[in-house]
Amino acid sequence: MKKKLAAKNNSQKETAKSTVKEYSFFADVYDVVRQIPKGRVTSYGAIAVYLGTKLSARMVGWAMNAAHVAQPKIPAHRVVNRNGQLTGKHHFGTPTLMEELLKKEKIGVKEDKIIDFKKVFWEPSAELGL
Repeated sequence: MKKKLAAKNNSQKETAKSTVKEYSFFADVYDVVRQIPKGRVTSYGAIAVYLGTKLSARMVGWAMNAAHVAQPKIPAHRVVNRNGQLTGKHHFGTPTLMEELLKKEKIGVKEDKIIDFKKVFWEPSAELGL
């Protein structure tokens, strides 16, 4: 039995460790969201398209749900659904915090929806180049 354990240890020593950075979809989402200018918003789907995963808008949403623990901070209030609705508002500290943060940046909100959504929409694929 000792020989088997020794052989196992030798094979572990011979295994090369990867020098490639582990891919993190959430980190990529956060990198995009951090680039949204103040006074502008984008959508989960637009971020997914920019990242080359156009069918992953829900995964972007999952990333945004976890954004409160990311450092540096993520301006998660600038990400809304494809119609400009504040669908992520229940993930903020209070029911009105997302709207308050948007209004502080001079983005109009009425009945949980961005006013002039097309005017304030920030398209990552166009702005960051695809």
